[in-house]
Amino acid sequence: MELKNIINAALNQSMSYAEYMELMESLTLTGKASGPKQTEALVNYTKLNKQRMTRLVKTISLDDAARKKVAKVNAPQTWLIITESWCGDAAQSLPLIEKLAAANELINTRYVLRDENLELMDQFLFRGGRSIPKLIMLDDSFEVIDTWGPRPQAAQMLFDNWKKEETPRPYSEFSVELQKWYLQDKGQSTFEEISEKLVDCCV
Repeated sequence: MELKNIINAALNQSMSYAEYMELMESLTLTGKASGPKQTEALVNYTKLNKQRMTRLVKTISLDDAARKKVAKVNAPQTWLIITESWCGDAAQSLPLIEKLAAANELINTRYVLRDENLELMDQFLFRGGRSIPKLIMLDDSFEVIDTWGPRPQAAQMLFDNWKKEETPRPYSEFSVELQKWYLQDKGQSTFEEISEKLVDCCV
């Protein structure tokens, strides 16, 4: 199937951010996680991510530099985001993506779950892996403008260094370090990297 057809199929069954948050709430209340795997760890991550996303919406503000760049977008765009409820990087990024999009009424966001859209995911691999979240920026003809994800460059360096450890720490241990980085960064790297792509592609 051609990429455009794959994208259109995903958009046809996509969710708004409000609908995605309703799904997060439902999963939390029923003790489940999105995707085919149901483990205690994934369920716990889902619950924690719901709390993180709710907090970020209330505490993180879009900086003026990013706001000015987003305001320059002068044609409709759709931002298609691939995610899952248990993904810690998604929990840190999705509320920020929403704040960026909300700064320009021409930008519309839609969300899909990775494991329900593997054909789409496999068109946007990161180093050969199905890493999420993945932001796919589309123009008004649903052609790909650019992509971003799964995490800011500095966070990716932390991840890469963890993978290079002679005896890598358990992910549960490393994730604490990664979440501390997100907390200290306050969304600035995500805002800057995504808004820079808008300047490069759309102005």
